[in-house]
Order: sequence, then structure tokens, then C-alpha cells
Amino acid sequence: MRLPTFPRQTTVDDANTERTPVTPRHDEPTTATLPPVRSDTVAPPPARPQTFPPRTGTSLSGTSPSETERARAVSEPVTVPVTTPAPRARASLVATLGLVLAVAGALLVLSGPLLGYGVGLSAVALVLSIAGIFATRKRHVAGKTGALIGVVLSLAAVVIGVLALAGQLWWLGTDTQTVTELRTWLDTQFETRI
Repeated sequence: MRLPTFPRQTTVDDANTERTPVTPRHDEPTTATLPPVRSDTVAPPPARPQTFPPRTGTSLSGTSPSETERARAVSEPVTVPVTTPAPRARASLVATLGLVLAVAGALLVLSGPLLGYGVGLSAVALVLSIAGIFATRKRHVAGKTGALIGVVLSLAAVVIGVLALAGQLWWLGTDTQTVTELRTWLDTQFETRI
């Protein structure tokens, strides 16, 4: 059903105002032209339990409700369906352990003298991080980002460690003291500023 619309301009009705006749609308066909629905194909709606009296102003017997019926209707508990909350996501232990070992392995690789141990620890971290990615595929298991960071960090530590053990990196090796060299460089940088 359409509501009539009126123009927003105001005009003064006088004898000179020209009026146009109203023409009937030609809408699309209505639902009266649709075929009737068979009653055997339509499922009845599910029955809803009624926990309070109807609001028609009368009680079930047809007379107006008394104060006691009203008080009883207000004091009766209303049944509320209880929904169980979804389980909280938990972090994967394997993914977290892979990330921690990847960070430790990268630090050992960059230390210099502990380069070999860092490569071995990074290889273990790589395996655990990949297992963590597969563990986070289950529902309600979090930690996929940590596992991906663990894979990238441990893979980088293994590559840098192998290159350093092969003698391809001049600044890193088992005979270099990178931590003491870094400390000396930092001391010379901040010596004049502080």
C-alpha cells in the first residue's frame, strides 16, 4: 500500500488555481491473483509455551482479572532458555614452545661462540613451530601467529648459523666475540654523548 505524497510547495487556493484530476494507479498484480497454497505442504508453526496470561484485559474465564491473578502472573518465574557459552580459545603449547625456542636459538646463533648450539636449538624450534601450525587448525586453539613467527625466526637462525659455520659471514663465527664487540662499539658511540 502506498501513502499519498504531497508537493512541498504551498499554493493558495483561489479561483485561478488549476486542478488536475486524480488518475487511478496501475500497480503490479496483487497477491489476490496468486494460486492458493495447499494446506498439506505448509508446516504449522512450532507451539510456544505460554508463561503468562494473555494481555486482552480479561482472564481465561472471560471476566476481568483480579488483583491476585495479576500478582500471580507478575511473580511467576519466566522460563529463559539457557545457552552454553562457546569454549574459550586456548593457546597451543607446541606453538608457544616453538616460538620461545626460536628466539633462544636466534640469540645463541648471534652470540658467536655458541653458534653450533644455536643452530641445533633453532632446528628443534623449526620442527615445533611447524607442529604448532598444524595444532592450531583445530577449533578453539589459538597461537597460529606465534607459530608462524617461530618458523620464520628459526629458519633464519638456521640459515645464518650454517653460513657462519661455513665461513661465509665475516662478522660472525665461533672465534668472534660479537657480544664484547657490540659492547665496545656501543661504549664508543655513547662515550661522547653522555
